[in-house]
Amino acid sequence: MRLGAGVATLVADDKEAEMDGIVLVVYASKHGSTREVAEAVCGSLQAAGVRAHLRPAREVRDLEGYGAVVLGGSIYMGRWHRDAHAFLRRHAKALQERRLAVFALGPTAKGPIDYEGSLGQLRTALGKHEVSPALVEVFGGRIDPARLPFPLSRMPAEDTRDWDVIAAWAAALPEALEARSAAPV
Repeated sequence: MRLGAGVATLVADDKEAEMDGIVLVVYASKHGSTREVAEAVCGSLQAAGVRAHLRPAREVRDLEGYGAVVLGGSIYMGRWHRDAHAFLRRHAKALQERRLAVFALGPTAKGPIDYEGSLGQLRTALGKHEVSPALVEVFGGRIDPARLPFPLSRMPAEDTRDWDVIAAWAAALPEALEARSAAPV
C-alpha cells in the first residue's frame, strides 16, 4: 500500500464528512423553558447516535462544521423570540446549504385552537425569512410567575409542555435532517 498525497485528501474528506454530520441545536429562550426543550432534543439526538451540540442562538457566530440545524424559539405575546429571528437573518446563506428543523414553545392553554394560533404565528415569523424547514412544530409553553415582573407575576403557574410529544418529534429528527449516526470509534 502506497501512502502519499491521496491519504491526506482521504483523511480531510473523512474529517469533513464527520463534521458535516454534526447537528447544531440552538435556542432562543427568555426564561429557560425553550432551553430545557432544546436540551431534551439534543439529548435525544445524541441517544440516537447523532453527534449534536447545544448553543444559545445569540452566541452562534457561524455554522461551519454543522450539517444540520434545529432552531427553537419561544413565542411571547404572539411574537417569536428576537434571537431566533436574528439567528435566521445572520445565517441565511449558510442555512440554504443545510437541513433545518424549527420548533417554538407557545400556548399555555391546551386547546387545539391555541396550538393552531401559535403555529400560525410561527409560520408568519418563518415567512419573513428565506428558509424551508424539514420539520416545524409548536409545543406547549410554561409560565413561571416567580420569573415574571408584576403584574404578570400574579398569573397562575402553568406548564403545558408534553414531553412525550417532544420526544416523538425529536425521534423524527435524524431522518428529517438526514443526520447520520456517529461511527463507533
